[in-house]
Amino acid sequence: MKKLLFLLSFFSFTVNAQTVALQSFATGFTSPTEITHPVGDSRLFVVQQGGIIKIVNSNGSVNATPFLTLTTATISTAGNERGLLGLTFHPNYATNGYFYINYTRAGDAATVIARYTVSADPNVADASSGTVLLTVAQPYNNHNGGSLKFGPDGYLYIGLGDGGSSGDPENRAQNINENLGKMLRIDVDSASPYGIPPTNPYVGIDGNDEIWSIGMRNPWKFSFNRLNGDLWIADVGQSNVEEIDKITSPLPTGLNFGWRCYEGSANYNTSGICPAFETTVAPFAQYTHAATSGCSITGGFLYTGTAFPNFQNNYFCADYCTNKIGLVNASGVITWTPALSGGAFTTFGEDKDGELYIASKGNSTLYKIIDTSLAINNFNKSGLSFYPNPAKTEIFIKNSTEISLSKLKIVDLTGKLVLIKTLENNSNPSINITSLSSGLYMIAVEDSTGNQYQSKLIIE
Repeated sequence: MKKLLFLLSFFSFTVNAQTVALQSFATGFTSPTEITHPVGDSRLFVVQQGGIIKIVNSNGSVNATPFLTLTTATISTAGNERGLLGLTFHPNYATNGYFYINYTRAGDAATVIARYTVSADPNVADASSGTVLLTVAQPYNNHNGGSLKFGPDGYLYIGLGDGGSSGDPENRAQNINENLGKMLRIDVDSASPYGIPPTNPYVGIDGNDEIWSIGMRNPWKFSFNRLNGDLWIADVGQSNVEEIDKITSPLPTGLNFGWRCYEGSANYNTSGICPAFETTVAPFAQYTHAATSGCSITGGFLYTGTAFPNFQNNYFCADYCTNKIGLVNASGVITWTPALSGGAFTTFGEDKDGELYIASKGNSTLYKIIDTSLAINNFNKSGLSFYPNPAKTEIFIKNSTEISLSKLKIVDLTGKLVLIKTLENNSNPSINITSLSSGLYMIAVEDSTGNQYQSKLIIE
């Protein structure tokens, strides 16, 4: 299969010491709502709001047959925020084949948490294996939350919005006898359809046993740090404040995130019974609509990969309306990109190595998030340039100033040497690239005196 070669053909911005860019990784998606994978699995599973889950292989190819398809007989997609919203795999998926989805049900649009099983074919689920674990009635057509993930304690966490409308009119988020506006936590291994973790805060007293925390408006994506278990939650604001919460592992219980009494750290509606603000979880970071022209946060991940050291200790999020990505540093300060092509970002993803991906409702492309500051583009100023042949199987180095060239190296973003070639003096050499898979590389040429000239090489 021929490869296409693009030089510097991505969208990027510079913040601090890194240049954050979006590199096309896979295409062919419609309204993606989740990107995830089983533990240790190199594949990515992309959830589409309309009910389809697709598999993306490590080389960016997309399987022709979906992993799972839910039809309109099962799910409701009426309204902007309904549909298939979440997917997670059991920590022991490799042996039990269990995975869990979050969708709004056909008919009454209630939230459903269901378990499915993979078939004998590892790339196809058993569509007949669905078992409903939990349902939650939805009074309005928005604020369904949607994320579900296994925590470091082995329990399944479920993020639910306040039920919708504007301003949580029935004050459901603070009502401990309602599952809406909460983070739920259940034990899928101890009982059927599920058990209750004994440390959930309302076990044996007034309040729903499934509740782990209260006071959420619409947690649109939460994630656990894969290395230390910290929990990051992005809670969509009402009229002005978007909130990012960080809960340090080991995770406490009985937390109150403050909605509808507080929107971020600002008062929203303190009528009735409200906790004192200092007893609630204060936002780790927040931003206002007035200051940023933002409208709705999409939560992501704290970067834990190794390919891009400059990303370390930054949490990645996005704003749906501005099409910007935000990096939150260890002090809770957010640095925003300019608006990026492919915006209306709806979900982030993380692969098995902690590298990050992003997708949007308005674009069919799954992007990998990369740092392009790792290479120095000093080819042109030295009189060297490179370009592909028509078949896209080779690159040529044009040596307009006749520098005495001696060696060429291409390395991937982990620093691994993937190609080396001895060059001949002042010739314009060609380099076969058919052995290279899709991705971003650094290409370096040395002259006879040891000077090095570098640039970036993107193969798609």
